[in-house]
Amino acid sequence: MTEIAILDPRSDAEPDGWADFVRRQRLHPVWAFDLMRVESWLARNPVLLATVRRDGRIVAGMSLVACLSWRRQRYAPPPAGGTRRLRPWLVEVVQPWLSGYPGVVFADEVEPPDRRAMVALFERELVRYLGPGPVGVLYRQLGDGDLAALTGRGRLTRAVDPVAVLHNTFADEEQWLASLPKKRRANLRRQRRIVAADPNLVVRGGPGRTDLNWTEASALINRHRAQFSRPLIDNRSPVAARFLATYLSRSDVHTLTYHDTSGRLLALHIMMDNEYSPALQHWAALPVRDGGRQHLYFDAHWRGIRYVVAAGRAELTDGRGLLELKSDLGFGTRGLHTVAVPRPMLGRMSR
Repeated sequence: MTEIAILDPRSDAEPDGWADFVRRQRLHPVWAFDLMRVESWLARNPVLLATVRRDGRIVAGMSLVACLSWRRQRYAPPPAGGTRRLRPWLVEVVQPWLSGYPGVVFADEVEPPDRRAMVALFERELVRYLGPGPVGVLYRQLGDGDLAALTGRGRLTRAVDPVAVLHNTFADEEQWLASLPKKRRANLRRQRRIVAADPNLVVRGGPGRTDLNWTEASALINRHRAQFSRPLIDNRSPVAARFLATYLSRSDVHTLTYHDTSGRLLALHIMMDNEYSPALQHWAALPVRDGGRQHLYFDAHWRGIRYVVAAGRAELTDGRGLLELKSDLGFGTRGLHTVAVPRPMLGRMSR
């Protein structure tokens, strides 16, 4: 028997077996229910979790955001046992804090035909849960292997910017350096010496950070984001200090920081650890004109790659931007897709 549930982390308890599913599927820290709860309370658009059970065991999970793109208030409306509204909604199946990975995850043992059936059941339950408002669903950042469960007649598929991936085939960091173009290798060594010789720079890194000024850290990330043009559809909320306090204090989240000797935060780099594929997700830095330092971006990447190589992880992902630059550091790419499902096709999986 297959059962679908849609949960609002702000008001619903963590579903039985969710932590086990996250562990079995080697999901990244942002899939932890307590972290999703904090994110949900602080987001402009509510973050929901859908689970699929087969014979009582969770075999699929979906992170989704029900969006009103014109909403201007800072936080989501209060939970009310569902979010039924007559106004139009756009639903995104996405993990807002995880670039380059889908918002839908199936257990390894679920066969492709069963995945399609589960998607159809989820979409019907979504319409029931949200009411008449949803105009459609966007499944974002799908890998090639995810498409078979989600494509079909009336469903629009488009390739989007790929994610940067470094496959770890190296015995040590020197072997990684030796694999890079000669000019890049020389520049990295030079930049590393400059950073190490700066007497006014304090570098700290590690998991479970509790020593940061969360307001300062969130302001730096939001300032960094604001320097770049927003995508046409971008329903992310500003990063909240309270979320960072919960997120960065986890033992499976590593934070690298650069301060000046007065204690001012100049840059930070966040990596979600994972036994298979750690993910570099957030880089933010002050511009040099405002007191920042040169070369910190490359220094931070070197340190992240050093960790992955030393820990024997299979790969490291690094988001979807600056792909040409990252290729000089040994990163390749993995293709990603978006599938758009208009309202009339929700719950219908014909090919």
